Amino acid sequence: MINGQTVLVQVRDLKKYFPITRGIIIQREVGQVKAVDGVTFDIYEGETLGLVGETGSGKTTVGRTMLRLYEPTDGSVLMEGIDLMELSGQDLIRMRARMAMIFQDPYASLNPRMTIGSIVSEPLKVHGIAQGQERHERTQQLLEQVGLNPYFINRYPHEFSGGQRQRIGIARALALNPDLVILDEPISSLDVSIQAQVVNLLKELQEELGLTYLFIAHDLSMVRHISDRIAVMYLGKLVELADRNEIFDVPLHPYTQALMSAVPVPDPDASAGRERIILEGDIPNPSNPPDGCNFNTRCPFAREERCPTEDPEFRMIRPGHWVACHYAEDFLQ
Repeated sequence: MINGQTVLVQVRDLKKYFPITRGIIIQREVGQVKAVDGVTFDIYEGETLGLVGETGSGKTTVGRTMLRLYEPTDGSVLMEGIDLMELSGQDLIRMRARMAMIFQDPYASLNPRMTIGSIVSEPLKVHGIAQGQERHERTQQLLEQVGLNPYFINRYPHEFSGGQRQRIGIARALALNPDLVILDEPISSLDVSIQAQVVNLLKELQEELGLTYLFIAHDLSMVRHISDRIAVMYLGKLVELADRNEIFDVPLHPYTQALMSAVPVPDPDASAGRERIILEGDIPNPSNPPDGCNFNTRCPFAREERCPTEDPEFRMIRPGHWVACHYAEDFLQ
């Protein structure tokens, strides 16, 4: 328990490197893509932790590696003290029942040859929970819980809209009553009018079922709406983690400041007084990240004496506010 909150998941120095190989018949490894490079954070029971960053920053890889959809290169993921990275066989299967993932593309993640009843009830079948009529009733209950007609149980995914398909994915994720749900950009492929409905549904389900979320997204405004805390990733590393309002109001990492300056403000007067921070250059290649601080090649505040040579420690600057920047204290003044 930290600050009166119970920690559900502890991620410690998590790494996922993808090999770069050459050769047709005999392949040899010539390098590595450092998709996730030493990420550490906690997720509290019942909270929503938002995870944001540019495309290619490693957000999705973090979520998939936590569930061991990708095998980690190094590090640990502890759920109530049990390290998921050390489990195998039936022990891993039992622990996976406590975790679920909702994917970005609601159509690609649903088998087009299966009815939605079969899709939603598949976790129950795999884990040997409920049979026959009991499983049928549980499936209908799950569909009703996410706002779908339970009598659509024999229809196929192509017969539903994008928002309805995502609701099917949510129902499948809830089948085993998980403690942790990882949401990988669950609304990015939906119409704007549908996005709010799905987010509100997720919040209602969280309150009703006591769920804990890791919410991966690009839309910073939506992340602020649904999250309790926000973590910011850049090139495989966490650069900042804090309460959602503090991240928006007092960002202490130059990359976070640039992200927040791009968030639209509905008040024209407030918007006129804001300074938009435009980053120069492109995000570096994750197979050959810069020496020192990953962000030093694009940072407007980089200093030659430390930034190009020394990797900054991810440290707590204020209570609950973690930053990986040598000069984060300068932004408090």
